[in-house]
Amino acid sequence: MLSKVRVAAVQAEPRWLDLRAGVEQAVDLIAEAAAGGARLVAFPETFLPGYPWWLWLDSVSWGPGFFARYRTNSMIVGRAEFRRLTDAARRHRIHVVLGFSERCGSSLYMSQALIDSRGAVVGVRRKPQPTELESMIFERGDRVQPYVFRTGIGRIGMHGGSEQLLLPARQDLERSGAQIHVVSWPGFVVAKDVRWGVRVNTAATLWYAVVGGMFVIAPCAVMDVAGSAHRRGPEPTKRLVRGPGGHTRIYAPGGRELAAPLPGGAEGLLFADLDLDLTAENAA
Repeated sequence: MLSKVRVAAVQAEPRWLDLRAGVEQAVDLIAEAAAGGARLVAFPETFLPGYPWWLWLDSVSWGPGFFARYRTNSMIVGRAEFRRLTDAARRHRIHVVLGFSERCGSSLYMSQALIDSRGAVVGVRRKPQPTELESMIFERGDRVQPYVFRTGIGRIGMHGGSEQLLLPARQDLERSGAQIHVVSWPGFVVAKDVRWGVRVNTAATLWYAVVGGMFVIAPCAVMDVAGSAHRRGPEPTKRLVRGPGGHTRIYAPGGRELAAPLPGGAEGLLFADLDLDLTAENAA
């Protein structure tokens, strides 16, 4: 196992409701991360085909019109689109943590796949507790499914964004021995009065690095509010959207930021070099 690992975290706007274009974008980002020397690249939550923000905006008057397109453009594990991503990981010799809407039969799941540098699928994890609104379209994953996986670059854990706020998830991860934890956020763009927001969510991410003694990679998506307002619904609905939402971060054990954040509306990759000898597992 390596003791020094270079990683990359994505901050980008998805190709909304277009799986084919989203896969092309993800393949390009995998190649860019590998060209920058990364051995691991992490993507935001449901990056393919984009997080269903209509659930937060106006699900009664206009949101249902998106569901059929969202389901059609959700990815099936093992199909051609998914294989393109595993092929890209193998071709560029890089590990990938991919956030996507997974279609399985008639159900959708908020899933993350860990793909190794040989293109093998190490694990696929389905978010076990979507939020109340997310549960309108996504099923719950198995509560006891694995969330930490041993790889050639260390033990990698992965969670969906809002899981960071749940006590069982925090307790489980503390005991897991993960060295690198990927928490995939969909972006922070909703101005409604919800129980969490940028400050709380970023603090939850930082908490894992401080208390868990692990490196934390937090990719986060962007929404182009100004350029896409016409696709975000009628007034007053689109006034609920504030953006652009990108808050990608990489933390060292103890909470030190390892990469200068991008502006909220900027797209790109954050790179950081991790010294895994600093993690709790190796220090024990």
